[in-house]
Amino acid sequence: MKTKTGRYSGYIRPFSYVIDLIIINVLAFYVFPFHDNKVVYSILISFAWLSIAIYLGFYEVYRYTKVIAILNCALKQFILFSLFCLALELFYSDFYFQKRVVFFVFVSIAFVLFFKLSIYYFLRKFRVLYGGNSRSVVLLGNMKNINPLKTFFTENPDYGYNLIKVFTLENHKKERIDDCLTYVSDYKINEIYCSMADLSDSQINYIIDFADNNLKTLKFIPDEKQILSLNAKYEYYDYIPVISLRNILQDEKLNKVIKRVFDLVFSSIVIVGLMSWLMPIMALIIKLDSKGPVFFVQKRNGLNYKEFNCYKFRSMKLNDKADLDLASKNDVRITKVGKFIRKTSIDELPQFFNVLLGDMSVVGPRPHMVSVTNLYALQVDKFMVRHFVKPGITGLAQTKGYRGEVETDEDIINRVKFDIFYMENWSILLDVEIIVKTIFNILKGDEKAF
Repeated sequence: MKTKTGRYSGYIRPFSYVIDLIIINVLAFYVFPFHDNKVVYSILISFAWLSIAIYLGFYEVYRYTKVIAILNCALKQFILFSLFCLALELFYSDFYFQKRVVFFVFVSIAFVLFFKLSIYYFLRKFRVLYGGNSRSVVLLGNMKNINPLKTFFTENPDYGYNLIKVFTLENHKKERIDDCLTYVSDYKINEIYCSMADLSDSQINYIIDFADNNLKTLKFIPDEKQILSLNAKYEYYDYIPVISLRNILQDEKLNKVIKRVFDLVFSSIVIVGLMSWLMPIMALIIKLDSKGPVFFVQKRNGLNYKEFNCYKFRSMKLNDKADLDLASKNDVRITKVGKFIRKTSIDELPQFFNVLLGDMSVVGPRPHMVSVTNLYALQVDKFMVRHFVKPGITGLAQTKGYRGEVETDEDIINRVKFDIFYMENWSILLDVEIIVKTIFNILKGDEKAF
């Protein structure tokens, strides 16, 4: 018997609303009771909760939503709801209850997040085991461009996308498009995924008209260049719409403050807790191993392409090509101690001083030396975009395997792609995730670290 897909999907979000409101009201009146007028207080906190949630998109969770995005939104919900409840308490109680209300909000968010993630993971298991809550989809395009998404649908059944058929466009494009749309209509397919690079403007409009007239969900797969350029946002100057090509989240004032505070706190902890005793030891070992200074200082390009002095523990013998040639595997310039500190990334630790000085961030696109930056700027499309934010000690690209030596064009292209994705999808929790993955990779051993 075929499972009816999406039968109860429309009830998931209202169910979440009800569960969350029950949680915060039960906690407010039975676990942390401190109000006589319960009805008024219930209405106020319920209204505030829903208003903040709608504003933040707290319930905008889809099958493709990442857990890190859910956690990031929950953190914002916690902060704003806490501020509202604290402000409300100024009119109701003394300072004693001010402390209690923070604990109430914290416990509320914890329970809400527990149920939210439980539903999220339950649905993923439900889709795999019973085939429910799924969407039937077709792919349209050349195999080269649609194959990554085809692989994703095939290998990730927990997302609930049931790939029914693939329509390739290598030959007889017009006929294949018509075959696809006819199939979608006849077999009641839910969603169509098309490769933009394989379609003309008129063909795209033709498919859009079909999808609109037949109530089908239509989504487009951009190519690599389009991935790097389609993150635009609309702004209005009076009533005049203006499109901003890049939506750099770190440019927002509040995000700048959050990012800088995080950088200062984290780098201070590393410098005081680790560098204070490790630096003298490293200085002695480096000096005993080879002649030269303890630190290696190199000009690199940072925010807005400005040059700054990037600090590292010296890992090479003194040579005239240190600022021209990147280190490669089995590089004869690397010292015995250098091999170890590069493999364990200890050589990068002095860059936490760069973070304190404001030249770098803990997480961001890795800075390149000036000579290499100029070369890549000419060869790699969108390479300069990564200079819209401060460079980092580690970054998303590094956790995805694109660190160290650039052996092929694909290495630098993917590095840029992940850097731009990070810039346009930044959150403080994403920074934490990248730091944790970086530490894990160091402990595990990264084959590209040399």
